[in-house]
Amino acid sequence: MAELDKSEKITINIGLVDLGQIDLLVDEGFYANRTDFIRTAIRRQLETRSSSVNDTVSRRALTLGTQHYSRRELEELQAAGRTVELHVLGLATLADDVSPELALATISSVQVLGSFRAPRAVKEALASRTL
Repeated sequence: MAELDKSEKITINIGLVDLGQIDLLVDEGFYANRTDFIRTAIRRQLETRSSSVNDTVSRRALTLGTQHYSRRELEELQAAGRTVELHVLGLATLADDVSPELALATISSVQVLGSFRAPRAVKEALASRTL
């Protein structure tokens, strides 16, 4: 998966004085651009809370990072009469060829803190199982 595909665009509102200070730091060469500043600030905040994040990931039994299911993997689960709970902190994806019927037969719940990428019809089918 391309690095661009592993990110999400967000929009934030920021005060004009704060924005001016960011622009000053960019202008002085401390950061390449506003985005570089914001990413760095977010990473630093996450680093200061890393033990809390790790404890919560463990307590909630979340997959940290990425989790992908192909149609074949879900068909194997279905053949075995098994289901999965999709609990991810990061990126969860279902292959483009997964049908809503297959998803309903094999995915008992969905909890994604981050981004959930799946065919639109599959997301709609799983809406009632999404926490």
